[in-house]
Amino acid sequence: MGSSNGVAEGRKRGSIRRLGNALQVRVSAGKDPSTGERIVLVESVSIEKPGNERSERAARKEAEKVLTRLQNEADELKVARTKSTFGALLDRWLAQHEVDATTRMNYESAIERYIRPELGEVPLILLVRDASERLERFYADLRRCSARCSGKPFIEHRVEGPHECREVQHRRPPGRRPAAGYPPHDCEAMGCTVVECQPHVCTPYSASSVRQVHAIISSALSAAMRWGWIAYNPAPAVKLPAKRRPQPQPPSSADMARIVEAAFNADEWWGTYVWLSAVTGARRGEIVALQWRDVDCDAGVVLLDENYVRGPDGMIVKDTKTHQARRVSIDDDTVTLLRQYRGSCEEQLQSLGLELEATTWLFSAKPDLSRPRDPSALTRRYAKLVESLGMATKLKELRHYSATELLTAGVDLRTVAGRLGHGDGTTTLRHYAAWVGAADKEAATKLAGRMPKLNRPGS
Repeated sequence: MGSSNGVAEGRKRGSIRRLGNALQVRVSAGKDPSTGERIVLVESVSIEKPGNERSERAARKEAEKVLTRLQNEADELKVARTKSTFGALLDRWLAQHEVDATTRMNYESAIERYIRPELGEVPLILLVRDASERLERFYADLRRCSARCSGKPFIEHRVEGPHECREVQHRRPPGRRPAAGYPPHDCEAMGCTVVECQPHVCTPYSASSVRQVHAIISSALSAAMRWGWIAYNPAPAVKLPAKRRPQPQPPSSADMARIVEAAFNADEWWGTYVWLSAVTGARRGEIVALQWRDVDCDAGVVLLDENYVRGPDGMIVKDTKTHQARRVSIDDDTVTLLRQYRGSCEEQLQSLGLELEATTWLFSAKPDLSRPRDPSALTRRYAKLVESLGMATKLKELRHYSATELLTAGVDLRTVAGRLGHGDGTTTLRHYAAWVGAADKEAATKLAGRMPKLNRPGS
């Protein structure tokens, strides 16, 4: 124990020493397995009236209690190194956590790429003690560079082991067997590809992605608290990077007309897809997952109850992002367009000796329309389409176009949220607050126009 002159007295495990008007208690708990740094548990006990014998004695008695508690915590940390690491918790939590296949795939990717390398070997008790400092530093590193590089220039090699950093991948001449090799040829004319290792360029992890990583960590820690592994969940106290407010930039009505016309000039199915995406505001995977049984031209309604997305074993059809089906009304022009497109699909199948059925996909790259189109391919095609028109917009902006056009036309927020498939109007309002404000201003103007005129002196 420490003496009143500030010199620490020897103790087998830990010490108490005088620092100013307080007694500092220190206990060594070994090394942090993730950093190799020494772990020292430190707490201070204030002396109410320095120099007063009674206050000094009370403070020392309290410091002895703190020392005993820290010694116990140090023992728990040593046990936690082998039995209760955060990596062990992740394994236990993910095995019983109920999520759909796509979400699980995203969780596993984030855990293996980012969370486990940084926190996998950290004892749970240690993580609870310094969660804010450790996690905020971790998130700051991700925000600087998703690869969490050292900041020094280096080359990102394509493969491990000895290799040529610059390699020409020759294209096989038509009709030539691969075993026959490649005769001398003009690589540029043949379209041979040059592949080379590139200097590393830092790509910051977005604030929303960091928040998703934190959600995984927080959920796992919540489970540990329920199971009695830890006393409390420290995650809510961690300061997260501010999420950038959505700033949708949908195409104007004039630009939308040019995009739709160019799409129809390219292919009827392509123009129909772009049109339907714009008027329904549906997600790309929801449009791709449409079958003809989902389209009721007589009632003017499209049922959106499935989503075509990439899962762990390839593309799969699953329920919508919000796990709720919705019916979206369509106008007469869209009904006419879909009837014409259905006729084209029937002709295409008849040429193959097949008939259009209720389960036939609306948009398929297969001649027999037997499988939905790849949503990623549609994104790339749309990017090329708008680039040829001199525009800078993305496929997801069709969803924004639908929402903003409806809101500026005065359609109420709940209706717009329902068409977009948002759980409530909160998400819609967060994304489209500017357009909601414009619609509200127009509503105020209309209301003022219906108010009676007042005959007041001086007016």
